[in-house]
This record gives sequence, structure tokens and C-alpha cells, in this order.
Amino acid sequence: MSRGFVKEDDLEHAGTELPERPVSQHANYVTPIGLAALEQQMHILDTERKNLSTVKDEPIIKQKLANIDRDIRYISQRLSQAILVNHSHDAVDAVLFGATVTAEDDLGEVHKMTIVGEDEADIALQKVSWVSPLAKALIGHKVGETVLWQRPAGNLYLAITHIQYLS
Repeated sequence: MSRGFVKEDDLEHAGTELPERPVSQHANYVTPIGLAALEQQMHILDTERKNLSTVKDEPIIKQKLANIDRDIRYISQRLSQAILVNHSHDAVDAVLFGATVTAEDDLGEVHKMTIVGEDEADIALQKVSWVSPLAKALIGHKVGETVLWQRPAGNLYLAITHIQYLS
């Protein structure tokens, strides 16, 4: 029978079969702040799910619950794979995961960024993922060293001027 002659409501199935959120193939290194953010996201999703479960028979609520369930599966997996990294600021003099790095490029512009986990990365907050080209260029280097940042917009040399670890 043609779908056009069936009376079932299309909203009944809309959004309930969502594709899973892709999980990175890289190790899930997290800062203490990043781990707390994942835990907070999980708490918010659990609370929202509980609040909506009382009206779960409505089509729009079914769609919202499907989104929440998908996000819960993603965050659960990220939390189960989380590797907490917290460097002592006294023991490290090279750029590693969790470092806040200040560097000056060959044009004289100063860049300041913190190397964080993939879920915590936010360029607006100057937080770059440890798997980004910028972080890869910086990791392992020390104050006074110059590294090459390979970018699609053109390569830049960065002179590392300061490294800081928050404890």
C-alpha cells in the first residue's frame, strides 16, 4: 500500500531514529575542568530526561527524548574513556596537555591558548584541542623555542614566550 494512504502521523516517528554522535578515535584526555563539564552535562541530560519522561507519549517529546538519549550515550562513552591529566606546575617546563601557552608569531602578534581535550576545545575561549595542528606544533617544546604552525591560511612561526599550568 502506498504511504500516501496510511493515516499514521509522520511526527510519531520524526527524529526518533537519530544517527549516533561520532566518537573520536583519539584518547580522551581531559583537564579537571573538562571532566567536570562532562559530568555536569550528564547531570543536566539525566535531569531533563526525568522531567520529560512524564509526558513521553507526545510526538515532540519523543523526539526530544531521542536526542537526549543519544547525547547521554555519547557523554557516557566519553566519561568512561576519560583520562584525567593534571600536571604539577613545578615539575614541567615543556608544553604538554593542559598547558596555557603564550607565543609570538613572526608578524609580532601574540597568541595565548590552552591545550585541552577535544570535548573542551572552544576557540572563542582560546582552548585548542590537543589533536589540533597548533597543539601538535607546540607540544614538547620549551620557552624560547620556535615552532612551525602549519595552517591552511599559511604557515606561521611561533616563538614560545610563556608556559603555565594551573594546579
